Amino acid sequence: MIDSGLKMDLSSCCWRLRCCSGTRDPVFLTGGSFPPDWPVYSETLIKLSVYGVNDGHQQTSNFLGSSSFSVADLLQSKDQQLSLSLRTADDSATVGTVVVSRLKMGEIEDGEVDHITADMHQKCTLVYESSHGTNNDKDNGPIMNAVFKNAVCKVYRFQTVDSKWMLVREQMAECTLSFSIPKQLIALYIQEDTCRIQELKDLGELSPHWDNLRKDVISRYNQIIKEYQDTLAELEKLTGPSFKPSCSKGQRYLEFIPINLHTQRMRVTCPRKTDSFYDVVTVGAPAAHSQGFKNGGLQKLLSKYESEKKSYSTAYQCIYYPPDQTAKAREILCVVSQLQPHISALADQLLQAAQHCCTDALRDILKSLEEKTDQFVHALKDELVKSALLALHAARPGYVSKSQPTTKTSTPSSPPKADSHPGVTEEPHTVCNNVDGTQTPPKESKASPLRSDSIPHHKEYDEEEWDRVWASVAKSLNCVIAMVDKLQEQDNNNQESAPCHTLADVITSHSPDRPLTVVDGRDQLSVLVQSLKDCVAAVAERARRSVIFVLLQEAACSTAQGLQLQQRRDTVFSQALAALACGFVMRLYAGLEDKGFLRQLHAVGLVAQFESLLSTYSEEIGMLEDMEVGISDLHRVTFRITEAASEEAVSLQPTISGRRDRYTVEVPLPHHAFQTLPDELREGKPLRVFPVLFNVGINEQQTIAERFGDISLQERINQKNFEILEGYYKSLTNTVPSECLPCFQTQMDIKELLDTLGQNVVTKKRKNVEILWLAGMICRRMNGIRFTSCKSAKDRTSMSVTLEQCSLLRDEHQLNKDYFVRALDCMRSGRLAQGDVAQWDDPEAGSIAINKPASRHFYPIALLLVSSHLLVVWLILSLVFLLAKYQ
Repeated sequence: MIDSGLKMDLSSCCWRLRCCSGTRDPVFLTGGSFPPDWPVYSETLIKLSVYGVNDGHQQTSNFLGSSSFSVADLLQSKDQQLSLSLRTADDSATVGTVVVSRLKMGEIEDGEVDHITADMHQKCTLVYESSHGTNNDKDNGPIMNAVFKNAVCKVYRFQTVDSKWMLVREQMAECTLSFSIPKQLIALYIQEDTCRIQELKDLGELSPHWDNLRKDVISRYNQIIKEYQDTLAELEKLTGPSFKPSCSKGQRYLEFIPINLHTQRMRVTCPRKTDSFYDVVTVGAPAAHSQGFKNGGLQKLLSKYESEKKSYSTAYQCIYYPPDQTAKAREILCVVSQLQPHISALADQLLQAAQHCCTDALRDILKSLEEKTDQFVHALKDELVKSALLALHAARPGYVSKSQPTTKTSTPSSPPKADSHPGVTEEPHTVCNNVDGTQTPPKESKASPLRSDSIPHHKEYDEEEWDRVWASVAKSLNCVIAMVDKLQEQDNNNQESAPCHTLADVITSHSPDRPLTVVDGRDQLSVLVQSLKDCVAAVAERARRSVIFVLLQEAACSTAQGLQLQQRRDTVFSQALAALACGFVMRLYAGLEDKGFLRQLHAVGLVAQFESLLSTYSEEIGMLEDMEVGISDLHRVTFRITEAASEEAVSLQPTISGRRDRYTVEVPLPHHAFQTLPDELREGKPLRVFPVLFNVGINEQQTIAERFGDISLQERINQKNFEILEGYYKSLTNTVPSECLPCFQTQMDIKELLDTLGQNVVTKKRKNVEILWLAGMICRRMNGIRFTSCKSAKDRTSMSVTLEQCSLLRDEHQLNKDYFVRALDCMRSGRLAQGDVAQWDDPEAGSIAINKPASRHFYPIALLLVSSHLLVVWLILSLVFLLAKYQ
């Protein structure tokens, strides 16, 4: 393509066109275009050099000939087409002819569409390839370039059913989040585990048995922190490409980095239609490759761990808490950590508003304080906190279980029983403090000093005390509300004093014998607010210790296996979160001008659909089990949009905050883009993402799995995630009008697609790729984020992406049916051909594995069903062939 409207000095440029031996099909010819920053004069000379490829594998070629022309010659020629003779290097002979034409892609001129007719035998042509990306501002603006790097672009022209031409741009780019998100996440892991160690130390003095268990847990946490610190230090040293190649998936220090994370956008330009674009993120399956899959993946390992943890709790004399209870303990810890400083800050703001007599601000702050305090009290009313406090009391030094006959009369308190506290089960002699001769003997240690509000050790614990403690928070809040109401009443009436007495029966910090003045009222409000803050702090400290003791028991009875599983889960989640953040940022940038999309974003959230092509055979079963857990854990992630400090690339990088139970990804936008957002987004409303995973194995290993193995894992994953997708659709339709969703040419309702998907999910059908097609179409129709994965995001992934793109061109842009296969071959030629273009699919290597002859079965699989003897023969012959081939 040559744009004649550009004016700038340019001495000369050179393109290299490659002809494959044995074919003259122009689908294999590389077209050319000037980069955006290379405007040309009409006098610019262009030289064409043609090479013949002798051996694609060895990348050897011989020079055939060359020719040159000026831009003016092309523009002034008839039909803007030149026929040039190729001359040898010494200009002694003519070796062929090359035709050069200016390509016009159906642009509108003077209100009329320029019709381009073509012979039906003409092939689809790759007209442009660049390693600098396209010159489209939307695809390569400052915002996009801050996160997406090293873009590679291809441009094609394909014929439509009405004999016109469409322009198709493919752009693939690396993403800086491949490394920045995992590095931030590792730093958060280190910070959280360091805080966990300090929290365990803050539990205070424990009995020798529990103190030894605490030391063991702290030691293992320190080991994990050391490993994470070493990994982070290695990652900080890395420079170069912003992705991890598949050949490095087994390296331990790169285990947190996703494999081959790339973005791909297809932009389509058709006559009399606005541009359309289709995005997809390609990434290797999130899995712990460096840790191996000998014992399965996360799903299997976690199930086995939970089944064995109950026996561990007996051996370590701990209370067994089911997974839902430990998850609730982490949630309570998170809520308390978030709400306590928030309540304290609101209380201070309330005092400031009262001092300045800001009636409206006082009312708004008081309302927020009521809401946050109510959430705080509601979280602490959980029975788990009460039972955990009793268990912590039983773990103090000097406590003796009632089950011991020698101390039966002297110790009236007893450890919590399973029947008295729902959801918590206990084994016999679970809580004991070194009175049994078989327990661990006491060790000398420096216990943390006790605070004044610690639970008493040597006396009976009053189970009703906790109810009175957290109820005092509500009482203190009521006092504050009553005093604020009194102050507002006095301000409204402009009175200097009030004859009544206030709250003497609850808080006795002031005298009821003298009239209340405005100054006295504010002083008393300050006392009441401080009382509320003290109550909240005391309750938060006790609740925090109780749930930390629950987590200590979980860590203690899990031995090293539990923390190893946590490391594996951290690894998989890091890869999944990097991919999700990349997809979210790409989708957000694309929809900044779409009001319907922005409304859907803050009202409901987005669906993130992961398409997996893993088989349910051999080690890929473990990968799929890892991926299932990693994708499921993404529901703990929310996003927030913030205003960037500047428009520099470093200020536009997303950041992460939070703990393992809940993370928040902040996506900064430049000032001009941020100001156009709806109020809900500018105010920092948390944005939810609903991750769903659908898997259908498509390779030869899946054929073996379906005939001789087990595919129940795949069936369960698809059924479970279909229910999540269906629930999201119901929420979407109840909240957002249909006008907010994108329009497609194919008039198929989302509800119909969901019904068809549900039928396919429960249907027993081998390699039912309809599940993937339907899930992808539903995702695009609901403004979702699309991901495609296989083991390494290369062969299977590229085949899936190109097939989907051509299907979109056929269904949405009227691609001529006779051109479908040709268009597919054209898109895949860059992935299948040798040489420079081969780097398009997998930039980690000069050519991809799909260039090599695929390993195929010697005999049809159907024959193997006749007799097991044939299967043995087939395996032997295959092994012999492979040995001979690689020797």
